[in-house]
Amino acid sequence: MGIAQAETAGDITVRTGPAPGARGAVIAIGGAEDKFKDKVILSRFVELAGGRDARITIVPTASSIETAGERYKAIFLGLGVDAADVAFISERSDANDRGIVHLIRESTGIFMTGGNQMRLSAVMGGTRSMESILEKNAEGAVVAGTSAGASILSSHMVAFGSSGGSPRQRMAQMVAGFGLIPNVIIDQHFRQRDRIGRLLSLVAGNPSLLGVGIDEDTAAIILADQFLEIAGRNSVTIVDGSNMYSDVYKVKGHGGISVSGAVLHVLTSGHSYDMIGRRLTTPLG
Repeated sequence: MGIAQAETAGDITVRTGPAPGARGAVIAIGGAEDKFKDKVILSRFVELAGGRDARITIVPTASSIETAGERYKAIFLGLGVDAADVAFISERSDANDRGIVHLIRESTGIFMTGGNQMRLSAVMGGTRSMESILEKNAEGAVVAGTSAGASILSSHMVAFGSSGGSPRQRMAQMVAGFGLIPNVIIDQHFRQRDRIGRLLSLVAGNPSLLGVGIDEDTAAIILADQFLEIAGRNSVTIVDGSNMYSDVYKVKGHGGISVSGAVLHVLTSGHSYDMIGRRLTTPLG
């Protein structure tokens, strides 16, 4: 999908339809997505990757479970895709291997499993495999990640942190992500692990970034036109700090942070959000 035309009506952007386009969608999944029943999110990934003609590469690098990649392979083959392969990347040398890079280059869809996002960053960051994922997305392939695989998609990644409903200093550590979604920071297992405080603290310290917190069994689907669509059972929380005030720069130690003027959106399946205009959008029709 390419750049969509849009018209503004009050505080809501009305989408008037996408133009033919270039880069592929990016799908950030909050973890624990349905793998047994309707498989709404995984089915949407397959659809965007080409349906039955899809060629999917699964990257289980973040996971400590040896069978994680094979599990998703079975799911995608069960959904009728033409081909699904696992790229076993456990060391940086694997991430620079010609065979692995070729596998990614032949894909129409790339799926990164959950696990430890720091492992994913440390093993794949700056490698030929990471660069190939970025290039394929720019050429039209869809890239998805669940849990840790979702965190790595954004330009800035939550490496680790603590839970809680109120923002506090030093609540989370942030490092660079793969940068498939610029100017965004993604957090996952969001409401289930009470992570609103740490997302607010990160946006308070980096108000140019859009905070996106994704619940379990829920996906934020970012299309080429920078419209974010929600799919799945729960919700996506968006924190816009463009005009916020905070005293984060004054707070010492682990003290509480005051935040005022942040715009909060909690959106459920069927809703969409304009990430450039930073406003709710309405669907066609």
